Amino acid sequence: MTAERIDGKAFAASLRERVGEHAAQFEASAGRKAGLAVVLVGEDPASQVYVRSKHKATVAAGMESFEHRLPADTSEEDLLALVDRLNADEAVDGILVQLPLPDHLDEQAVIASISPDKDVDGFHVTNAGRLAVGQSGFVPCTPLGCMMLLTERLGDLSGLEAVVIGRSNIVGKPMAQLLLDANATVTIAHSRTKDLPSVVKRADIVVAAVGRAEMVKADWLKDGATVIDVGINRLPPTDGEEKGRLVGDVDYAGAKSVAGAITPVPGGVGPMTIAVLLRNTLVAAYRNADLQVPDGL
Repeated sequence: MTAERIDGKAFAASLRERVGEHAAQFEASAGRKAGLAVVLVGEDPASQVYVRSKHKATVAAGMESFEHRLPADTSEEDLLALVDRLNADEAVDGILVQLPLPDHLDEQAVIASISPDKDVDGFHVTNAGRLAVGQSGFVPCTPLGCMMLLTERLGDLSGLEAVVIGRSNIVGKPMAQLLLDANATVTIAHSRTKDLPSVVKRADIVVAAVGRAEMVKADWLKDGATVIDVGINRLPPTDGEEKGRLVGDVDYAGAKSVAGAITPVPGGVGPMTIAVLLRNTLVAAYRNADLQVPDGL
């Protein structure tokens, strides 16, 4: 048996296409484009790449992109003042402050300053609370993207056993909540879980979000399990390589002979994150304009 390859890149492309269609409809109804403001503090190379990607994707979807690039020594007071202005700006529907921030800035204070209704990253404690109690809010982009891939592959998740490896606020906890809301039976596993392989072996669905290269081995998996690999890790370069290859948290080469379906790295979960960010921004725009959010978003 060879696992079905879950093509996140293709799914993300179709989602971005749907967002583009609905963005044009929003502009026609509201008389303006949906707007995403991205704030980058400092010159972290990876963050600069992400911000460029988000800008290009936002514009390509027919939405307005507002970039704010601040020096690394920006004070917390000045950053919070910018967020306040963006909260009040009716042209801005979504606000994203690119993480990580320089060490002298309090990430939690900055996230807390974003209006929950413009928090398209889904990191605000109000949105975390809304998710926990089943109210409508914004869900972090990566777990929501994972959920879309799972639903397309499996349909109804009721009664399935799911194991989420990792308990971060950005992926692990919201992922578990989404699965619970879909009536799966959910276990959150982590570095202190006893006999982790046997816990994973029970699962019909495995979501690996632990940040350790190829940690989940083929013999940990139940035959036919659906595996969502959130990890992205770069291995040390071997002879002849300029830089090491990218791998996930799952040993893909081994796992594909056991799993029923699996996301590759790269090309699996990664492309979904920006696509879902665009979707969240457009949902925010419809809500902010008191318009009905279209089906299919």
